[in-house]
Amino acid sequence: MPALDGRRLYFVGIGGAGLSAYANLARALGAEVRGWDLRETIFMETLDGVKIDVGGDPSPPPGWEVIVSTAHAGRIEGTPRSALLAELVDAQPSIVVGGAHGKTTTAAMIAYVLRETGRDPGWVVGGVVPQLGGNAGAGAGWMVVEGDESDRSIYALRPSIAAVTNIELDHHTAYASEAELGVMLEEWLGRAPQAVRGWELEPAELELRLFGEHNRQNAATALAVLELAGVPRNEAAPVLATFAGVDRRLQLVGSADGVAVYDDYGHNPTELAATLRAARSLEPRRLLAVYQPHVHERTRHLAGELADALALADLVVVTDVLGGRDEPRDDVSGKWVLDRLPPTVGAAWAPTLDDAVRIVLSWVRAGDLVVTFGVGEPWRAARAIAAGLGR
Repeated sequence: MPALDGRRLYFVGIGGAGLSAYANLARALGAEVRGWDLRETIFMETLDGVKIDVGGDPSPPPGWEVIVSTAHAGRIEGTPRSALLAELVDAQPSIVVGGAHGKTTTAAMIAYVLRETGRDPGWVVGGVVPQLGGNAGAGAGWMVVEGDESDRSIYALRPSIAAVTNIELDHHTAYASEAELGVMLEEWLGRAPQAVRGWELEPAELELRLFGEHNRQNAATALAVLELAGVPRNEAAPVLATFAGVDRRLQLVGSADGVAVYDDYGHNPTELAATLRAARSLEPRRLLAVYQPHVHERTRHLAGELADALALADLVVVTDVLGGRDEPRDDVSGKWVLDRLPPTVGAAWAPTLDDAVRIVLSWVRAGDLVVTFGVGEPWRAARAIAAGLGR
């Protein structure tokens, strides 16, 4: 892996799941790192010691290279984050994992097994992995990367091993149909020397520390990739069984008075349903879900499917849409989801996450399990609910 000694990189959107990881990897490789974001995020907790400008406009110091996230394209001139990632992927043998669901967990599983079996990987994933010490790290072995098809940046990456967990249309502003997405991902897989198609695999038959059938499917993809990377299944499987997961993937935030509060990054119907089924396996008295919709076009296209997934809970609170990645639509709000919930589900409208916290605290009783969902800041709501229990 080439060092980035002497480079000074200013990351615009540094608080995002992806760009925070790129920033951490860059500084591990010797670059001087600074950045900007609109607001504080949970991923900034991984950037201890990095100077971050919050709010206002990006202000890169003179002479610094500017790396811009997709969410802030057009805000300032600079290098797209995809170009930096492509540079890093090209520099050493790499594994790239894409897909609609499970790519963060699957990439983290691969990196964890490679490290625990002494193969010194680098990694950059869109979530904090406590067992790896963060969301990115440098190593002399394989570079394990979570790719992103939402902005088509994954297609610029040329890994030695390409993997896709599954194919499902989740980014309606980037693709006209699921068929288009499938064709593009298949072309990308076809360019790689070796490829894994996770949807073709049977779920892994091993005991995991993670809940849910979806994680057994993630494990199957991880094991197939690891075999191609030179780790025999009989060596990889026992290590994978000790993997404890990624933050914000049905992560226990706190409990008190018989109520458990979890937080999850899930934001589309398949992810919501998989997590709620896993939560239901814990046999709560009642299952409460708090959902902050993400992206107006996803909400418009999938409101019915989102409501069907959330109906796996007993009580549901829906907030307004978290925008930022697409233009607001006057006729689209979180109420599109709320209004489609069946009458058998107790439901409430909460314009903001603060409103959602107050509603949940008025509802919960001993034996209940609460899950907050969403890309943005539902983790703050989870923490506030946990802190408010018993008061």
